[in-house]
Amino acid sequence: MDQKIASGCRMSVKWKVALLFYFFTLNHIFAQLHYSIPEELKQGSAIGNIAKDLGLTTAELSHRNFHMVVRGKTQYFGVNLDNGDLNVAERIDREILCGIKQGCLISFEAVIENPLNLYTIKVDIQDVNDNPPSFPKNVFDIGISESALPGVRLSLGLARDPDLGDNSVQRYTISNNDCFSLGERMASDLELVLEKPLDREKQGSYELTLTAWDGGNPPKTGEALIKIIVQDVNDNFPKFSKTNYQISINENAPDGFPVLQLNAVDDDEGSNAQITYSFRYIPENARRIFALHAENGNISLIGQLDYELTESYEFTVEAKDGGGLAAHCKVLVLIIDINDNAPEIMITSLTSLVPEDSPPDTIIALIHIHDLDSGENGEANCEISDNLFFRLTLSSTGYYKLLTSATLDRESKTEYNISIIAVDNGIPQLSSNKTIKLTVLDVNDNPPVFEKASYTIYIHENNLQGTSVHKLQASDYDINENAKISYSIINHNIESIPVSSYVSINSVTGIIYAQRSFDYEQLREFQFQAMAKDSGSTPLSSNVTVKICIMDKNDNAPKILYPSPDTEETALFEFIPHSAEKGYLVTKVIAVDADSGHNAWLSYHLQQVPDPSLFIIGQHSGEIKIGRELPDMESLRQKIVVLVKDNGIPSLSSTVTLNLVVAENFQQVAPEIKRQPSFSSSSKMTFYLVISIAMISVLFIVTVVFMVIYKCRKTNIPTNFGTVGRNVYPQFTLGCPSEFSDTSLPFPFSYDVCVTLDSKQNEIAYLKPNQNVPTDNLIDTNEPEVAETGIQQQVQPNSDWRFSQAQRPGPSGAQPTEEAGVWPNNQFETERLQAMILASANEAAEGTSGLGGSTGTMGLSARYGPQFTLQHVPDYRQNVYIPGSTLTPTNAAGKRDGKGGGNKKKSGKKDKK
Repeated sequence: MDQKIASGCRMSVKWKVALLFYFFTLNHIFAQLHYSIPEELKQGSAIGNIAKDLGLTTAELSHRNFHMVVRGKTQYFGVNLDNGDLNVAERIDREILCGIKQGCLISFEAVIENPLNLYTIKVDIQDVNDNPPSFPKNVFDIGISESALPGVRLSLGLARDPDLGDNSVQRYTISNNDCFSLGERMASDLELVLEKPLDREKQGSYELTLTAWDGGNPPKTGEALIKIIVQDVNDNFPKFSKTNYQISINENAPDGFPVLQLNAVDDDEGSNAQITYSFRYIPENARRIFALHAENGNISLIGQLDYELTESYEFTVEAKDGGGLAAHCKVLVLIIDINDNAPEIMITSLTSLVPEDSPPDTIIALIHIHDLDSGENGEANCEISDNLFFRLTLSSTGYYKLLTSATLDRESKTEYNISIIAVDNGIPQLSSNKTIKLTVLDVNDNPPVFEKASYTIYIHENNLQGTSVHKLQASDYDINENAKISYSIINHNIESIPVSSYVSINSVTGIIYAQRSFDYEQLREFQFQAMAKDSGSTPLSSNVTVKICIMDKNDNAPKILYPSPDTEETALFEFIPHSAEKGYLVTKVIAVDADSGHNAWLSYHLQQVPDPSLFIIGQHSGEIKIGRELPDMESLRQKIVVLVKDNGIPSLSSTVTLNLVVAENFQQVAPEIKRQPSFSSSSKMTFYLVISIAMISVLFIVTVVFMVIYKCRKTNIPTNFGTVGRNVYPQFTLGCPSEFSDTSLPFPFSYDVCVTLDSKQNEIAYLKPNQNVPTDNLIDTNEPEVAETGIQQQVQPNSDWRFSQAQRPGPSGAQPTEEAGVWPNNQFETERLQAMILASANEAAEGTSGLGGSTGTMGLSARYGPQFTLQHVPDYRQNVYIPGSTLTPTNAAGKRDGKGGGNKKKSGKKDKK
């Protein structure tokens, strides 16, 4: 298209070639080119060929430096040196360049050098219909009273068009209407004519389109909007769109929330249609909630709505125009309930204290659930926190009963915090909770309980009267009076003596006190029942066994049985034949200790001896033997003092004096003994000895009579000697574990002692276990238990108390069994032997628990148990000695002590039997 326009331009170019002239010294060539082009050509459009029009070649344009001289800021044209075309360089708008002028030329010069030539080029810009008509205003606002008469003319003005000639405005038109038309066009104005009367209330305004047409091909138009306002006359009342308004609003609407927009209309206008709004009637409670905007009729909230207080509001609104005409309407505001109230939990009845023995289904509380909301928002469900002991049941609408579902136990839990939760059915759901604190009252349903199932209490003998022994402690799971415990001792007798004479107990503290000083040798243990009773309305109690074990102290010195310090003078002489060799058993000191354990372990020592090498004594056996060969003399008399001491701390001891006579026979020294007292060289001492011998003889006769009577009655009385020796060596049938700090041995065991003469005139000593002595509670001493009073484990005996094989039970002499002596032939020695046997038996009868034993126990006292083996203590079966003889009677399986041989000892199993 651009090429076609350019071709048309070249065809219409009128150019003239002026005369060439010379200007004085300059050989200037002047030429003028004239082109004609339409406006609004596209940039780059070719207007004509400069080189061809000037008669030049394209090469000459570049070679001769062809260029254009531009006047002004804008260069509208340019030359393409490659082909010589004159092109449009900028958009050309004739209306801008020339305005309303009829002719519009653009001129410029072009220069070419070598030789220098100057050319004038003029371009005629032709008008094209490129501008539509336009009105001075896009909108014409015209006011006309509704009382104006037809024929009234209203001035509008003319449209303008920058184009020229036929391209300018040629005619005007107006949109179809019934009231207005265009008047005849005048040179300087265009008028609008009223054709019919106006009624503003029917149509208060008119909008007409005014169109201006030019004569171009195709024609262009311009439009303007004519707004005609019909001016009012106050002849109409305001009117609401409704007489009654009804609106619903949520109760949680915030302040400033628009409730209703009232719109009253008035067919008038201006001040006649200016309406103001106001409340004609409004309740006082609504006045604090709603506000009415006087100008726009907007009703908004100024207070907080609450459905639970007021469900609706009704008021009257008035609308009044500027002329004083008014209209009224009624407004009804309905409040919509929302779930803004949580259920309320009310405890109408409550029992906060419940006895623990209350049966199931006991009523604890009556609960009422109330929700101020309505509908589903006010429907609530109630439940309690997980609790196995309580449950909720629905009693009636909104009422629940809280019941126990199981038996309560205060000892397991004293208080319950029961959480009650109420949840409504609104969206979102709201809930509330309340906690009931329930206290379980105590019932006396638990008896006192002692800390231990039984008590074993240890106390040393010789205690002070009133000494606290132990404290019993019982606890009660109940509380207050039901847990207040009093202690007492259940009365019973211990060997016909009330237990209250032994011990007492503090009823408040439970401390046991000794009522007397205990003597281990008289009472070794006893037990009783203690009772703990609470102070409940129905008292409950429990019993416990308390065993009191008396612990031995070393408070008894050893008692020498043979030779007795009270024996006649002749009994203190021991006969030794000249044929006796080294190791010959001279005599044996027999002693017992009323104490127990280590306190009763005895050792024998020569305290005073003229020749220490002549006689030796067994430290643990008490056997006095010849220590070396006897000197070669007709007779020899030695006076020795034997010390017997126990192993207690502190150690206690006793002494006895012996006269040892060496001679061929007893008759050889008997007159000398009678003539010369052996205990003292003074005549006074001799006198005393004679009197003593006489007294001993009398005692001997009495003893013989007593023993004969006793033997006759023995078959009708128990083997033990009743209470004859009770005060010296009491018997017990109940033993306490002996793990005392004084290292006494365990398991007391009582024996009866019998000394008899068999048909062969051999003296037999045997020990018989006391009757009714329980052995099922005896405990192996290899595994001692620590007493509950904290007394240490018994210390094992040291090596000094262990005996060699030669020292184990058997004959006490070194001679073989074949060499054992027989009864003496002379009457003196026979009577003496019988007296000694009877004396020994009498001593044994008086000290049943001190001497004696059974096979395998070596005649140990009651303080030594069966577990104490033969290696541990001296064999007291050797202590029945036949004076004047080399034989120490023992059991038939006895073994010779010392160098001699003899019959072998029976098996250990039989010994134990």
